[in-house]
Amino acid sequence: MKTRNIVLMLMLCFVMVFAAACGSAGSTNNEVNQGGAAEPTPQENTNGEAAVEEPLSGELVVYSARNEKFVDALLQKFQDETGITVKALHAGDAVVNKIIEEGNNTQADVLISNDVGSMEHLRLQGLLQGSEPEGIESIDPLYRAEDNSWFGLSARSRVLIYNKDLITEEELPQTIWELTDEKWKDQFMITRGGNGSMVAHVSALRNEWGDEKTTEWLTKVKDNAGAITDGHGDIRKAVGAGEYKFGLVNNYYYHQQLNEPSDNNVGALYPDQGEDEMGVFVNAAGVALIKGAPNESNAQHFLEWILLPENQKEFSFASKEVPLNPEIQTTEEAKRISDYKTMSMPLNKLGEVWLDTKELIEKAGLDLEIK
Repeated sequence: MKTRNIVLMLMLCFVMVFAAACGSAGSTNNEVNQGGAAEPTPQENTNGEAAVEEPLSGELVVYSARNEKFVDALLQKFQDETGITVKALHAGDAVVNKIIEEGNNTQADVLISNDVGSMEHLRLQGLLQGSEPEGIESIDPLYRAEDNSWFGLSARSRVLIYNKDLITEEELPQTIWELTDEKWKDQFMITRGGNGSMVAHVSALRNEWGDEKTTEWLTKVKDNAGAITDGHGDIRKAVGAGEYKFGLVNNYYYHQQLNEPSDNNVGALYPDQGEDEMGVFVNAAGVALIKGAPNESNAQHFLEWILLPENQKEFSFASKEVPLNPEIQTTEEAKRISDYKTMSMPLNKLGEVWLDTKELIEKAGLDLEIK
């Protein structure tokens, strides 16, 4: 009897020790979880499904030189997907001067620009800051700053849009220089001198020809042009309507006119394609990170978000531009950059001559603004 009692007491002690050990182990695990070291990963939950990340907060202030109809849907998508409130200022080319004026008291986080030259000019002024957003390697170094403070997303190649009812491709000027020939007087259109694409194009011509020949080109083209407009949209519509035979525009304006319900019998010539000719000038639209951005964390998040393939595509497709990333689908109407000869000037060189080019344009007699 005594032996049996002793055995029972030993078994009871064993059970109590085992229970205490289990409780101690459970207490240790709870403490690790509270410290964060052993929390389940965001991909784990009790149902075995991926956990949904919490939305971000705060705001993002965007200064945009692009037409708001090409930007608003993209910014709304960013806001919906992230929870970050987007405040956008749409002010055309004037946003560059606004960033310069604000200087160290910047109100903007991100710039969306139609022109690499203006972005590089801002970088050289110390008004942009470098970054290493995830996905940046998808953009060729030719189309981004050396510190990735800005990078291009879509190509803007300079072409001649023409009305097929009025002129054939073979009859058109085959080079940009031929626009100086008096036989084309009053038959074509160009934009004002201060248009961002015109400034960038003239900068590239200076690099190719030098200032003297470029000034001659500007003077003669100004005198030959039948109309000088504020923007390229006016040119594509007038050429489509048969008011002029052709005009100098960025290639996507041709793509846009093709999709109009009427006045769409237009074509596009990519100039300077001969063996010894300089090729087409290609500018780029893209984004830049403002130095001292009030909401820098959200700005960095936006840069990585915009580099996602689906968002690179949307950035380009909204305006029917051509994605710079060769892995992104090109809009149906467009040629790929590899389909034609392009000028060799690296785009990050445009900013060095941006101000000088505007002065040269004005001295040649082509007004920077419509008066």
